[in-house]
Amino acid sequence: MKGADLLFKALADPSRRKLLDLLYATDAQTLGELCEHLDMTRQAVTQHLAVLEAANLVATRRRGREKLHFLNPVPLQDIYERWIRKFEQPRLSALHDLKKRLEDRNNG
Repeated sequence: MKGADLLFKALADPSRRKLLDLLYATDAQTLGELCEHLDMTRQAVTQHLAVLEAANLVATRRRGREKLHFLNPVPLQDIYERWIRKFEQPRLSALHDLKKRLEDRNNG
């Protein structure tokens, strides 16, 4: 699998999205800290984190014996730029035009 495919696969699972939410709320968490918020085994959480790491959504750093997990929002920004932003702009322009026409009609 390549970049975007790995990213969409990682985001498809609700448990992985929950992990991203947890890291957004508090970055630099250990596996144990993340496991406290999920109803699954440490091994299952580790597997989900591996998918997130492969998609470059989570980065890790060792601190002694602990492995800290950090959210990497850059791939999400890439998705926004590639897939969402281009669809958002026409709608915002249409709403702006509608607002302007309504204001002109009420003032004229």
